Amino acid sequence: MLHLLLFLVFGFACVAGAINLLVQRHPINSALSLVVVMGSLAGEYLLLGAEFVAAIQVIVYAGAIMVLFVFVIMLLNAGEEERTRGSRVALLLGLPGMLIGSVLVAWLLERSPTPSVAAGALKGDPQTIGWLLFHNYLLPFEVTSILVLIAIIGAVVLASPARMEASAKKEG
Repeated sequence: MLHLLLFLVFGFACVAGAINLLVQRHPINSALSLVVVMGSLAGEYLLLGAEFVAAIQVIVYAGAIMVLFVFVIMLLNAGEEERTRGSRVALLLGLPGMLIGSVLVAWLLERSPTPSVAAGALKGDPQTIGWLLFHNYLLPFEVTSILVLIAIIGAVVLASPARMEASAKKEG
């Protein structure tokens, strides 16, 4: 009973943080809401018996990745977001697409049998995860690290003083 209550509390905090992330106008507040989502997910992982994944969630995502996000936000000097009405095409195509996708996912989940596994029954010790990560999934791991490096370089280029001066001369 306690596990179910904690699962619901962490789930509610995760959904509330995600909604708050979307409605915030300032990027720093959105980043802090994302930290709440990451922390809630770590709590969910703990309840499911995946202690290593929960620790990695806190260390890597809520720690390192969010520091990177905040660094990029501060580097770009992003201010408060301006609200626009949005695109009518996005509304006309996005809403039906979202509904069709949701119905399709619900239908597939209902149709396919889901095996029942007790929490913590699957092998997930750090040695097995490390072996899989650096042998079977080495290429996706390295591609991800290169994509993060490209994102950092892009943020530095966008925030460079020469680009800012050129942009100011164009407007003026």
